[in-house]
Amino acid sequence: MIYTDTRDKSVKTTFKNAVMSGMNQATGGLYIPVEFPKLDSSFLEKDPSPSFRDIAFNMAKPFVEGEIPDEDLAAIIQDAYPFSPKLTPLDSTTYVLELFHGPTCAFKDFGARFMARTMSYFNKSEGTPLHILVATSGDTGSAVGSAFHGVPGLDVTILYPEGKISKIQEKQLSTFTGNVRALKVKGTFDDCQKLVKTAFTDEDLRKTLRLSSANSINIARLLPQSFYYMYASLLVKNRAKLDNKITDPAIVMVVPSGNFGNLTSGLIAKEMGAPIAGFTAATNSNRTIPDWIATGNYNARPSVETLANAMDVGTPSNYERISAIYNLEDVRKMFASYWTDNEGIVNAIKNCFDKTGYIIDPHGAIGYQAWDDIKNGGMERLINGDKPDYTKPGLTANIPEWAGKVPSKESIGVILETASPAKFGQTVVDAIGREPPIPQRLEEVMRLPDMAVPMENDYQQFKAWLLANLEK
Repeated sequence: MIYTDTRDKSVKTTFKNAVMSGMNQATGGLYIPVEFPKLDSSFLEKDPSPSFRDIAFNMAKPFVEGEIPDEDLAAIIQDAYPFSPKLTPLDSTTYVLELFHGPTCAFKDFGARFMARTMSYFNKSEGTPLHILVATSGDTGSAVGSAFHGVPGLDVTILYPEGKISKIQEKQLSTFTGNVRALKVKGTFDDCQKLVKTAFTDEDLRKTLRLSSANSINIARLLPQSFYYMYASLLVKNRAKLDNKITDPAIVMVVPSGNFGNLTSGLIAKEMGAPIAGFTAATNSNRTIPDWIATGNYNARPSVETLANAMDVGTPSNYERISAIYNLEDVRKMFASYWTDNEGIVNAIKNCFDKTGYIIDPHGAIGYQAWDDIKNGGMERLINGDKPDYTKPGLTANIPEWAGKVPSKESIGVILETASPAKFGQTVVDAIGREPPIPQRLEEVMRLPDMAVPMENDYQQFKAWLLANLEK
């Protein structure tokens, strides 16, 4: 497979180079495959549908062809995924795709563990360590830190915005030792991301340190997240005729969205043949993409702090990939979009619990409320000419191609539950009056000492720290 650059389509490179460099330091662009191969129809039409690991192998194979032999790829996938996604029905036309059954209780385990093993595979012949720099608004850092901890030849520095993530999330980041450490930055996620991106384009720094990324700007984290979209859509398609008597459902993936890497992974799965009709982009008050869909104007802005902190991104990196692959009209045909504020997040957690008994986290709750509004008249009102104010919480006035399947009861929503609600205990308590259950692996982390290093939002200070503290 050949990879190109979102900013310069004349660029042609390998999977290894795309993974190990993270982004094109010459242009600042992100790597994307030049094509998205379709899986064989015989594989897609299996009933019962293939296992998660079978799907992962078959989807990854064309993207690493000629660079990772089948036997080694199978070993990478086996080691990366001792866990699987879990599909839970909420009602006859709504499922939750639980993506928090990995070691750090967040969906980013799926991408980070594949990426760490892939990087370790490619780094075996190198004499110096590869330094991974990653900015996080919540769950990315802990997933990356866990995935890379103790992996030979790889070294990880995580930047997170001090005081702007939940206590459990911070504890997961601040307690790493060995080849992984965290810097708590006095600023926002966008500030952390800017420090990392600036480092990647700093030629002087890159002459001294081998750098790569582990955010969703890295293609090796984006591609494996597409595995669970394929897995869930095939499973829902086969279950639909039994669960809800729909023989050909319009499957809509409802995606809590911040940096838009997760949704971009869904687009990859759709391009590869996943039976997905479309998507709902569900965001918090950082509504850059819903505004773009509503108005046609992309207006990056400073991030706003919300209760769904992992989505507090005002300048989503993967807009660049989406807009490089699709034009705005293509996006409008596939996407419904929705945003809500903090009050809406709390109400959504309560609404989900009151209606279904399911305890959902603040990010998944935005997805739940988006789908609840869509199927209970919201999409039908748009079809009938309603033009809601896009600057107010709710659905934006966009009618995707799959919209007509909603009032005809032929659509099924799959809500991506991206993190354990235990990570956001106080918000859940405020919404429903009870604590969510805490997995044992999170309880154990809370007893560890904090090791995070304070850092100002200043690139020169950050650069000096890297040069003074990282092995060359």
